[in-house]
Amino acid sequence: MNLFFEESGDFKVGTVLSQAGEAYQVEMASGKRTKVKVKDVLLQYEKPAPGELLEQAKGVAAEIDLDFLWEVAGEEEFGFAELGAEYFGHAPLPFEAAGLILSLHSAPVYFYKKGRGRYKAAPEASLKAALAGIEKKKQQALVQASYVEELKQNRLPASMQPMVLQLLFKPDKNTIEYKALEAACTELHTSAPRLMLATGGVATPKDLHLSKFLFENFPKGAGFPNVPVPSVTARLPLAEVAAFSIDDVTTTEIDDAFSVQPLPDGMVKVGIHIAAPGLGIRPDDAIDKMARQRMSTVYMPGDKITMLPDEIVNAFTLAEGTTCPALSLYATLDPKADWAVISTETRAEMVPIASNLRHNQLDDLVNEETLASGEGEYPHKADFAVLWQWAQQLEQGRMKKREGFGLKPEQNNRVDFNFYVENDIVSVVRRKRGAPLDKIVAELMIFANSTWGKLLHDHGVPGIYRSQGGGTGNGWAAKMQVRMVTHAAPHQGLGVDQYAWSTSPLRRYTDLVNQWQIIACAEHGVTAPLVAPFKPRDANLFAIVSAFDAAYAAYGDFQSNMERYWCLRWLSQEDARQVDAVVLKDEILRLVDIPLVIKLPGMPAVARGAQVKLDLLRWDEVDLTIEARLLEIAAAPDDGMAAQEYEEEEGQEQDVQLEGDAVEPADPAAEVEIAEATAEENDVPK
Repeated sequence: MNLFFEESGDFKVGTVLSQAGEAYQVEMASGKRTKVKVKDVLLQYEKPAPGELLEQAKGVAAEIDLDFLWEVAGEEEFGFAELGAEYFGHAPLPFEAAGLILSLHSAPVYFYKKGRGRYKAAPEASLKAALAGIEKKKQQALVQASYVEELKQNRLPASMQPMVLQLLFKPDKNTIEYKALEAACTELHTSAPRLMLATGGVATPKDLHLSKFLFENFPKGAGFPNVPVPSVTARLPLAEVAAFSIDDVTTTEIDDAFSVQPLPDGMVKVGIHIAAPGLGIRPDDAIDKMARQRMSTVYMPGDKITMLPDEIVNAFTLAEGTTCPALSLYATLDPKADWAVISTETRAEMVPIASNLRHNQLDDLVNEETLASGEGEYPHKADFAVLWQWAQQLEQGRMKKREGFGLKPEQNNRVDFNFYVENDIVSVVRRKRGAPLDKIVAELMIFANSTWGKLLHDHGVPGIYRSQGGGTGNGWAAKMQVRMVTHAAPHQGLGVDQYAWSTSPLRRYTDLVNQWQIIACAEHGVTAPLVAPFKPRDANLFAIVSAFDAAYAAYGDFQSNMERYWCLRWLSQEDARQVDAVVLKDEILRLVDIPLVIKLPGMPAVARGAQVKLDLLRWDEVDLTIEARLLEIAAAPDDGMAAQEYEEEEGQEQDVQLEGDAVEPADPAAEVEIAEATAEENDVPK
């Protein structure tokens, strides 16, 4: 006797060898033996042979008209044998019954399975809907296939053009457009971004990186709604100074300036003047909500996305020839006592801006030699002489404080790089950190942020501080991690007792928040805690800290990616093939001429700071990767840069992830703050 039975959703045939209770021992056509339960048997028959019956059944199933079979079935539940008698006009032969079962089982749209060998015809409405769905899928499959062919010919189908970014960065994987893109990429052995570049869906790798950032961080676009420009309604006193700023040539958000006033008693009053949008923008107004949503200006070589609209920046920037509302910090200094700070005063006022000085005009004129000798002619020469003397004393004081915290002195002989992009041509300019202009700005910004942080603390008014050192956890990294907190705490890396970002309110939201709090202290004194916008343990302030941390990290990653992109563009532009590099750590190197970091697997052990020559094999502006091989190991650099400088250089490469390896900075937190302070006058946060 032979059996036709169901096993694990499949239909099989075999010859009975024996029966024991409710089970058969069955031999399959392949010779394999298996146990079959009685309840799984659909047919028992003598002829034909099992293999022959299965072939005949498949032939019957292929010829059955499902529409006619559905009409014959009626509305009631039925067994296959009953339907077979109706359909064939006689009791079905074994191969006919088996073919009918195969047909019913393969047509779930027409027939619902109700049990072993039992079915029920689908209602007419359900059947029509299901058949329409099947037809739709067939048509979609044809459309999808046509999309795939177009993509393979490097043509972007019209329906995919409005959804390029969605397909690349947040696709709906159920759409035929995504399925077509995925299929085409598989057939072409490429990636979706590369295929979109090939088809013109994305114009250039630069547009690809920028579009990804905007899609994720500015989904509604980077533009601003129309808002009225706020005005300062308070009657502010006029400062009797001629202030000047020091900035990069590309800077438009000028938010810091300086003034120097000799006093009759031999003292000197130095003014640090910070643009004061906090006098016009109020918490929770329309402009504040825009700024809080962005948290910071976004920087990239050759471009930026500002935190505030241009018209509002223009209303408060410290532009040459204007008298601007500013928050001023005055320090009275005693030149005869190593420029000791005798007193400080904070006030909101109108400040005349005499000059907007630029680095490209002054860097060659203002250096340590000319400041020491008094040679040369340049604007505000006497003022620079005073500021340079004080800046050096401020730095020495910070270094003593750093040593008191158990840290080594800072290294000021490192190199910074500025990017300039015009018409897609990039220039990368090396600048040695610690030059007088940089040091003046950095030290005065650190002084202002520290002094105002103390002012907030002394008045019992919360602010947003940067703190480093004294953290919990295991290891150096945990202890030296920079945190943003809402109370005064030491910043050991900078060598100050507290440090509150307050000097860039046009481009950092934390600074705008702190400015509101500082103005409350300056105007209301001991009653400031009652009128300051943010009160102690204010949940809003904690939310701002959290949101700023997240946004600033994302913006920093984007800036790093774009700088890496422009470094690779520079290599193409200069047709660079053999280049000099410096060993930062183990297999991590940085090119000498540009700040491009490379991981070189198999790099022999050499001292940090050693100079090597590399042969650049290939680089990729989409993946931002580069391959190189070592040509030559030279001696340590002889340009006055010691190996220690390159150890500190790692601090510049913040959290660089290179194929799973992080460059561990020697003192990353301090490096970030020094770079921030050094770049206060530039439009590029370091």
